[in-house]
Amino acid sequence: MLFKTREFKVGLFVAMAIVMLYFGFNYLKGIDFFTSVKRYYVVYDNINQLAISNPVLVNGYPVGRVSRIGILQNKNNRVLVELEIDATIVLNDGTKAILTSELLGGKSVLLTFGQSSKELKNGDTLRAEVAKGMFDVFSETASPVATDLQTTLRKFNTIIDNLTKNSQQLEVIFSKLEKTPDLLNTTLITANGRIEVVSGTLKSVGENFNTTLNELKPTLQNFKTLSDSLKMLKLNHTLSKTQQAISNLNVTLGKLNKGDNTMSKLLTEDTLYVNLNRLIKSLDSLANHLNDNPKHFLSPLGKSKKKIDRDRRRAAEEKKKKAASSTPVKKP
Repeated sequence: MLFKTREFKVGLFVAMAIVMLYFGFNYLKGIDFFTSVKRYYVVYDNINQLAISNPVLVNGYPVGRVSRIGILQNKNNRVLVELEIDATIVLNDGTKAILTSELLGGKSVLLTFGQSSKELKNGDTLRAEVAKGMFDVFSETASPVATDLQTTLRKFNTIIDNLTKNSQQLEVIFSKLEKTPDLLNTTLITANGRIEVVSGTLKSVGENFNTTLNELKPTLQNFKTLSDSLKMLKLNHTLSKTQQAISNLNVTLGKLNKGDNTMSKLLTEDTLYVNLNRLIKSLDSLANHLNDNPKHFLSPLGKSKKKIDRDRRRAAEEKKKKAASSTPVKKP
């Protein structure tokens, strides 16, 4: 029979090998024929050598692949990338497709999910973003360093120029310092001569001053005697005034002791004290009566003495009644 011939078996084996090779090759490219997928699109300005079958990752886990790449000539030659993503992965309108580069040059698309509740459908477009590569970060970091280095070199050149100018000024200063010892010697010789003249003048001034002091000694002695005399006169005058004041004080105290004047009576008699004490008691009684019975004084025509005495008796009786009612009754 035909199915048992060798040619048929060889042909069948070759056909199966071709099918297996096709499925294996596509599997290695990331195509899984047994998993349902959804297609999404992303538009990039530059894909930086992104190729078909590059992986699509979520937190480092492959969830799809790049299935097709095309050029949009009517949109400034932007690049349209088609992504095949596992249908079980739910994307929302806040999802970003970030184009990233690996250290060895491999490319991939990294998906990041934003905060949104609107779910994307098959065929929708994702937000595009390109991650910064190592060289971009290096260039961004190196540019400020290069700028600072240029500024430092400019400052260093300025410092060198200043040092050159300062060295020239130092040469001028050193050339002037060479002449300084001669000038100092001349100045010292002149100063020595002037010092000798000044010392002779000071010596003569000192001798004249000593002579003047010797002549002033008798005059100073006379001034001392005069000041001692003036001090004695002032002391005697002060003592006489003090004695006079003490005698006047004694006369005043004697008059007070005699008792024939107003001050002595105030000191020895208590009549004024007694009268003042009575006046104060009367005023106190009047104030208490005014507080207790203001109607006796503030009514339009006032009250007679009889009415006032009657009001006082009533007030006293009411106080007695209140005292008797407040006194507790002792039980037998």
